[in-house]
Amino acid sequence: MSVAPEVEKLLREEGVKYEVITHPTAYTAAEEAAVSHISGYEWAKTVIFFTKKGEPVMAVLSASHHVNARLLEDLVGSGKLRLAEESDFAGLYPNCEPGAMPPLGNLYGQRVYVDQRLTEDETIVFNAGNHTEALRMSYADFARMTKPVVGNFAE
Repeated sequence: MSVAPEVEKLLREEGVKYEVITHPTAYTAAEEAAVSHISGYEWAKTVIFFTKKGEPVMAVLSASHHVNARLLEDLVGSGKLRLAEESDFAGLYPNCEPGAMPPLGNLYGQRVYVDQRLTEDETIVFNAGNHTEALRMSYADFARMTKPVVGNFAE
């Protein structure tokens, strides 16, 4: 599988310069960072939660951290959040393998929440829609496209 066509189209339309990083198959962000020889602090993982109203939201944080759900709930401001299961992803991320969706909430009509630590790096690396490719781009371009809410919710 290659980079999801919707992702490539979006990046092209937005004029974003990016690099495709091919790596051995891996299924967790920490594994993907390791097999790609990229710091887990630079590799962004996407964790999906649902609000009480069933709205999916993307929490984006370093592969080396975990989501503090209480802090994220405070940031989202919609009450208790439910961590999504892979079975919840069906239909939400077309042309993406389960669990390999890129954190491009603007492409999927979802709000994006980014942990503050990711904003401190010049570049960001994340899944390209599959478990063998990733994208590297400037954090500034990522933020311009996704217009994330930035806060502290990782530990």
